[in-house]
Amino acid sequence: MKEEIQKFFKGDIADDAETLKKYSHDASLFEVMPKLVVYPRDALDIERLVQWVGENKAKDPTLSITIRAAGSCMSGGSLNESIIVDVMKYMNHLSEVREEGTVTQPGVFYRDFEPKTLERGLILPCYTASKNLNALGGMYGNNSAGEKTLRYGKMENFIAESKAIFADGREYTIKPLTRDELHHKINQGDYEGNIYKNLFELIEQNQDRINEARPHVSKNSAGYYLWNAWDGKIFDLNKLLIGSQGTLALTTEMQVKLVPVEPISKLFVIFLKNLSHLAELVNEVLPTKPDSIESYDDATLKLAIKFFPDMLRTMKMGFFKLLLSFMPEALMVLNGGLPKLIMLVEYTGKTEAEVDKKLEVLEEKIKHFKLPMHRAHSKAESEKYWTIRRESFNLLRKHVKGRRTAPFVDDVIVEPKFMPEFLPKMQAILKKYGLVVTINGHAGNGNFHIIPLMDMHDSRNVNIIKKCSEEVYDLIKEYKGSITAEHNDGIIRTPYLDRMYSPEVLELFKRTKEIFDPQNIFNPGKKVGINEDYMCAHIVVEK
Repeated sequence: MKEEIQKFFKGDIADDAETLKKYSHDASLFEVMPKLVVYPRDALDIERLVQWVGENKAKDPTLSITIRAAGSCMSGGSLNESIIVDVMKYMNHLSEVREEGTVTQPGVFYRDFEPKTLERGLILPCYTASKNLNALGGMYGNNSAGEKTLRYGKMENFIAESKAIFADGREYTIKPLTRDELHHKINQGDYEGNIYKNLFELIEQNQDRINEARPHVSKNSAGYYLWNAWDGKIFDLNKLLIGSQGTLALTTEMQVKLVPVEPISKLFVIFLKNLSHLAELVNEVLPTKPDSIESYDDATLKLAIKFFPDMLRTMKMGFFKLLLSFMPEALMVLNGGLPKLIMLVEYTGKTEAEVDKKLEVLEEKIKHFKLPMHRAHSKAESEKYWTIRRESFNLLRKHVKGRRTAPFVDDVIVEPKFMPEFLPKMQAILKKYGLVVTINGHAGNGNFHIIPLMDMHDSRNVNIIKKCSEEVYDLIKEYKGSITAEHNDGIIRTPYLDRMYSPEVLELFKRTKEIFDPQNIFNPGKKVGINEDYMCAHIVVEK
């Protein structure tokens, strides 16, 4: 295979044991060993590769392609048993930063992208908590969202247009189309036109069923977003390709819209002794229009205190200054114990007076809850809270001995009004299986990240992951939520999509995959096509 691909491929190709081992993992629980890793120089390399795989698929049915950016996916979305296409080495170019549309290739790290945008007073606000690790391609593939999603929405809101390679091995421009433009596209009668034709017919013929299937939550990354592509006026294929984890087409370029950065940002911190008033509190805060309502639990706070030196290295704050910044928490512990949940409410604006007024309105509005509250007095103090929220996963991964972080029910979401009922029930399921967890997430959306710690030397934990997933996802179904708000399906959740969607809707997902990728070339086994047996067989049990 390597020798044949070398005849037309300009980029690098590797099949040595060390490289294959590296690419058999991402940030998930899985090990899936590929046969080849390629590093394309440009889109033409990927076009030729797709053509070669299509021509040879009948001869070798195991051939397929998975595009990979930073490899930070927690769902196993960037793993594959055939060919991995790593875009980070060469396809990492960025055009001039413009608010209306900055052209970027998928291999650009967000941590390199953001400083360039901030120089122009602009930002892509759907960045994730792991923004120092992920790339723009992964943000497109997973439909990323984060702490600013409450105000600005997900990645799908910030793509003006893109370029993608379809299964015929040709690159196409994907942009919003009016009804007339859509019919012109359909009437082309070629490969691209037939994709638009067949997808449009599938959506039109099943409109009611598709609309009913849309989860009752503000964020969802489960399944294919058939409800997004056509609103009766505009047909935008990007709204379907975003979040499809490279299973329908391979994205080679994105035109990303940005928003101006508001110069003043202030944080209001609320400490909850229990979850009984959580939904009421969120509903009181939401009308004040904050940028973010984030949260983390007492286990996460204990983690930050336990690994204080690491926190110090992460933050640009002196030792004694950081120590003093923990005084509100220290006084609280002395007066009544550690809070069960810490809620972060962020406001931004153009002036200090504008933001201070928002904080005053909030404080007056929620004072009847009689909860401990604290205004962060400086940007550095605010950053302390954000660092605890963003770095907890990395702290766990680095420091916990004998156990590892096991993301499998790591991205649940229900309507915020259900949180006081849902969270204790979910915690009871986790406790039943003896799982030690940290919980943090986006309280304003009802989206929580649950990261258990597990001894993955013990093969019995594979069955615990399977059984616990089934119970948690059945619970989510009761509340009409989603099994994944932003981390996507990958290997870890594709087997459980039947907990969210009817057999008829799952069949529509399968037909969508067949419209775009009839030979199953692109990232097989994500969204459709795998079961629990495959998932369990590829969970790493350490020796």
